[in-house]
Amino acid sequence: MAATTAGTAPGTAAERPETLPGAKDALDLLDAAVDAMGGQVREGQRLMAAKVAESLDRGRHLLVQAGTGTGKSLAYLAPLLAHAQRADKPVVVATATLALQAQIVGRDVPRLLSALEGRLERELDVALLKGRSNYACLHKLEGGYPSEDEPGALFALPDAAPHPGPAEAEPAAGRLGQEVQRLREWARSTETGDRDEVVPGVTDKAWRQVSVTAKECLGRGCPLVEECFAELAKQRAGEADLVITNHALLAINAFEGVTVLPEHDVVVIDEAHELQDRVTGAVSGQLSAAMVRAAASSLRKHTSASPDALGAGAAALEAALLGAPAELLHRGLTDAQAAAVAQVRDAARTALTESKSGQGAEKDADAGRQMARSRVSDVLELAERVLAAEGSREVLWLSRQGGWEPGRGWVPAEDTDPATLHVAPLSVAGTLREGLFDGRTVVLTSATLSVGSSFDAAAGALGLRGEGAPRWEGIDVGSPFDYPRQGILYLARHLEKPGRRLTEAQLDEMLALLEASRGGALGLFSSRRAAEEAAEALRERTELPILCQGDASLAGLVQEFAEDPAASLFGTLSLWQGVDVPGSSCRLVMIDRIPFPRPDDPLATARSRAAERAGGNGFMSVSATHAAVRLAQGAGRLIRAGGDRGVVAVLDSRIATARYGGFLRASLPPLWTTTDRSVVLGALARLPAG
Repeated sequence: MAATTAGTAPGTAAERPETLPGAKDALDLLDAAVDAMGGQVREGQRLMAAKVAESLDRGRHLLVQAGTGTGKSLAYLAPLLAHAQRADKPVVVATATLALQAQIVGRDVPRLLSALEGRLERELDVALLKGRSNYACLHKLEGGYPSEDEPGALFALPDAAPHPGPAEAEPAAGRLGQEVQRLREWARSTETGDRDEVVPGVTDKAWRQVSVTAKECLGRGCPLVEECFAELAKQRAGEADLVITNHALLAINAFEGVTVLPEHDVVVIDEAHELQDRVTGAVSGQLSAAMVRAAASSLRKHTSASPDALGAGAAALEAALLGAPAELLHRGLTDAQAAAVAQVRDAARTALTESKSGQGAEKDADAGRQMARSRVSDVLELAERVLAAEGSREVLWLSRQGGWEPGRGWVPAEDTDPATLHVAPLSVAGTLREGLFDGRTVVLTSATLSVGSSFDAAAGALGLRGEGAPRWEGIDVGSPFDYPRQGILYLARHLEKPGRRLTEAQLDEMLALLEASRGGALGLFSSRRAAEEAAEALRERTELPILCQGDASLAGLVQEFAEDPAASLFGTLSLWQGVDVPGSSCRLVMIDRIPFPRPDDPLATARSRAAERAGGNGFMSVSATHAAVRLAQGAGRLIRAGGDRGVVAVLDSRIATARYGGFLRASLPPLWTTTDRSVVLGALARLPAG
């Protein structure tokens, strides 16, 4: 059975940090660092550091919920550094987002190491490791790969281009060509080849012109392997004491049997509430007629193998999917669809055999063949997964791409539009148990890891519950903020149950809240359409500036929001989790509706049905749990510092009236709660607006 200690209060006799095994060195380092940085002692931070040290000392998995303001990065880095001084293998930290990854590498670790100068037993090396496609490929920059199979070649590459790229290459007209030219100039001076060094950033399409995927890479056969940015990053990681990486690489390491991380036996997973979705996304696949045709085209251009069978398979797949509704395929493929996918599978298998060897006079022949074979290999693997989905407990669904059109709103896709088959694991729990937790000590942490006072939902999703599950402990170290005094949770009980579109009553409520607070609102919406509709409607009713996701870059919008106390920012998922604006610029958080998964979300539907077949409550275990974590993330945008004050307004009456409302409210920060509109408007009017 899993051992849990949920909601343990810091400072109790049983949990005093100094009494925990292995905690002394970690706490000495943490206290020294906090003192050197001029910070304040936070008991929750000290308890977390001690519990992480105890976990490493005992080899037991740990789940830590650390509320906003705890300083959790420092709380796990201090014991990790203490452990790394004596460890034989690197210790790994994995984050969900590139932003946090960059923060840890660029700010948190350097500050900590500087603060601890002279206190560590030896100098520690820190390395950053990302997926191969995040690094520029020198061989591709030199012209060793053929141009992309996209219309409009960007460059005319001379046969004897100087390393690392032809200075005299002629860019195609337009922004794309200019971006690629800038990338080539940057590649001459970069030491890491890391895309994040490119400022300002470039589009994905431009980056693909200078990078390759893991399957497209020539590996040890590449003439520039000794200078390869990705290989050098992997080598540095193998020699480092601390490796900073991401959830996706952890997923590849655990699921695909590919050694992309150095051998390690300690992992800290930050933003752990995202792990299930990130891992699922990393190992999900998509198969479409367009993808098969692209593989056939690449095969024709770069190998001597015939593309005809693949082309015929693409046509058969397109015909078999024509008219099929975009939905979860809970009964599996039809006979015609299965036959078409099998035709694609057989054609891809034959093409791989025929393209194994071949001679080419051009220097890019091997690279071109590798690119073609990687595309055909992807098609083969996906076709095999789709055909085996039912027996391997994978979920199949069909999608068609709709879109947002100015003046028309969201335009749904027609059944005649091109279709894509998706395949994803019903659960990642079993594979994570075997590929991540087995033989390692894993610490998982987040500001929103438990629901109410229970870690069971997170533990179950990640493979830490059920027969044969390893032992683990869960603890909530709290937050230093005084939530009941700093904020109000307003439940708009009087509003009608929300429908598919925003109601006039919701818009009126938003306007009243905005006017009372004089702006300073972060509007968190369940869909991009709702955010845009709200922004458009409210701009006509108030002179307060309203920014909306999509108007400019997200970073630029957040900066403008932070700098203008009268501005409000409306948006969707990335704002629910990615905005950190302490101070009076964010004094109101408005949530349009409870963030349940979409009713047509295929994975959520499949997981709910699986829970019900196992005798559980599918709605509570999947939809309500998903909503609770997202609500907690969204509400957590309000109080980011000790002096912050404000209101979280949930404009969905179900949180106050539905039977599951108490379950959802238990996940939120303990703000003072009211349903009285006049009290909330008065409180907002009294807040300083800048």
